[in-house]
Amino acid sequence: MIKENLIEVQKKIADACERTSRNPKEVTLIAVSKTKPNEMLEEAISCGQTIFGENYVQELTQKIEDFPESIHWHMIGHLQRNKVKYIIGKVDCIHSVDSVRLAKQIQDEAQKKDICQDILLEINVGMEESKWGFTLENIQDALKEISLFSNIRVKGFMTSAPYVENPEENRLLFRSLKQCFEETKQYGYPNVSMEHLSMGMTNDFEVAIEEGATMVRVGTAIFGERNYN
Repeated sequence: MIKENLIEVQKKIADACERTSRNPKEVTLIAVSKTKPNEMLEEAISCGQTIFGENYVQELTQKIEDFPESIHWHMIGHLQRNKVKYIIGKVDCIHSVDSVRLAKQIQDEAQKKDICQDILLEINVGMEESKWGFTLENIQDALKEISLFSNIRVKGFMTSAPYVENPEENRLLFRSLKQCFEETKQYGYPNVSMEHLSMGMTNDFEVAIEEGATMVRVGTAIFGERNYN
């Protein structure tokens, strides 16, 4: 069913773009493959999917070894500072940079390897106590510090909106992050390009696209429900 699921998700992306006069090429589909076996990823790859998102460092590093270099990996889960060294230079982008201390750790590890690591800053737009991230109120102060790190490129923002039955409930949250995203472009911070807005998952990615998402992180709609046992 993965092929059919991918076709359906891509159709929904295209439809959401059409509703808002956007080009579907502006939206990157990240297939969230955490806890999924390699066979499922292989099937998705055979259908043309080459970008995957993982939540756990150990699983991510193993899958990087198992698949060819043509596959692109994104770290989308909460990242502990002591795990940074295992993924620097191996992932296209780290979406979940939720503190200045974590950004500094990424800077230090990237500097050791003489590379520049792309990151997104995670914003907790829903102000949920169970989630990590900056707030819309403190993100500019954080950027003033993080933008001084020469081995990091801040490519934009990421958020995980609250899980809701009706995705319309998250529309205003996505809209507020998009507004902050556009405002941030005007400040001209060094090492900050503000190209990507990673928001929207299986239950709300269409609304997220309508509100400006350039990356959507979709797992269940592609691979089915997860088994955490």
